[in-house]
Amino acid sequence: MSATTSPVEQSTTRKVFWRIVPYCFGLYVISYLDRANIGYAALQMNKELALTSEAFGFAAGIFFIGYFLFEVPSNVALNKFGPRIWISRILVTWGVIATATAFVQTAPQLYALRFLLGVAEAGFFPGIIIYLTYWFRAKEQATTVALFTAAIPVSYLLGAPLSTFVMDHVSGLGLTGWRWMLLLEGLPAVLAGVFNYYFMTDRPEQAKWLESEERAWLAGELEKDHAARQDVKHLGIVAAITNPKVLFLSVIYFIYQLGNLGIGLWMPQIIKGLSSKLSNFEVGLVAMVPYALATVAMVLWSKNSDRTGERQKHSAFPLLLGALALAATGLVTEPIVAMTLISLALAGIYAFKSPFWSLPGLFLSRSTAAISIAAINSIGNLGGFVGPYGIGYIKEMTGSAYGGLLFLSGMLFLSFVMTWFARMTNAPSKTSAAEAHA
Repeated sequence: MSATTSPVEQSTTRKVFWRIVPYCFGLYVISYLDRANIGYAALQMNKELALTSEAFGFAAGIFFIGYFLFEVPSNVALNKFGPRIWISRILVTWGVIATATAFVQTAPQLYALRFLLGVAEAGFFPGIIIYLTYWFRAKEQATTVALFTAAIPVSYLLGAPLSTFVMDHVSGLGLTGWRWMLLLEGLPAVLAGVFNYYFMTDRPEQAKWLESEERAWLAGELEKDHAARQDVKHLGIVAAITNPKVLFLSVIYFIYQLGNLGIGLWMPQIIKGLSSKLSNFEVGLVAMVPYALATVAMVLWSKNSDRTGERQKHSAFPLLLGALALAATGLVTEPIVAMTLISLALAGIYAFKSPFWSLPGLFLSRSTAAISIAAINSIGNLGGFVGPYGIGYIKEMTGSAYGGLLFLSGMLFLSFVMTWFARMTNAPSKTSAAEAHA
């Protein structure tokens, strides 16, 4: 806090941060556990359900088809019903579907529930991002969003040992370890959905946990932020979604997600392939290392982007690192070297996120950027289908996952080139990462 910060500003920002950021962080950890734990389930599930590598890739990726189709409609519903009600709905429905996945008996049943899981979860990420902008000023939003999105690598960090421990040590009632893992990790979403209905506050004006003076101060500060953004374009819904720059960013994010989600969902099997002596739990412990590094890299790189005010190159360089590291991974067989390269790849992949999400705010108004963010996230997440499926197909054809890694490396390099040469103009470069979502 600076010497000129008023007492009401100090108390308000402190209360808002500790009430909202850790809570949203926890919700996102639950979210990523339920979408990504299929990667660990595959260590047992593929054999039990007789899934080929291609079939597993399809099951992992079809989640993003449902996600794509329903993300924008979900955000429209959030605006209509409010974050408290709609995010509670998202949490409960995805939790029910996640737990039901524990009882599938055939590949088509798995495909259906993975698709429905994507439908249920659609809109959660952009919905929370928009919700954060209801509470934080532009100068606070970059750090806020960086802390929130750090939940992605942290969820893998926590989920790796947790998921594999349950698989190796919990059984009974006719359910094998991977089924218990899906069941137990799906229940927190249902409980969180019920809790969220009573805990979440839609707007500062409704916050009974703030003093009246604090509510008035925060509302006034947020209004000043809105009034200050007069130098960017404001477009209608259709124009925002079809804006050439928005579509270009959507293509970049689509290609990026090929590498991001492809490597994430196949990580357990890649590690298992490096040493057949590892138990499932030991695979989970090894998987913690690259995600720990990715979390640190993500936060530090975002802070450097905030410090310099530069966004585009901070988005591009991590993609180059990820591409080179993945390409090198496909050429080595020594486990320690391979894990070091995978760690570098994930560090680059996650460091990309926060600077990238600031780019729409460089040329669009806040309300328009909110629509565009949903479109970019929705279209881009289709890469989450193509990436895992592509690796599975290549592995099926070649008998090795490394050909798939080289494919993902090429996609990340292409996204690096596109990001580097993209023309993001019409506004100053010092736009916060979250301001783009507001």
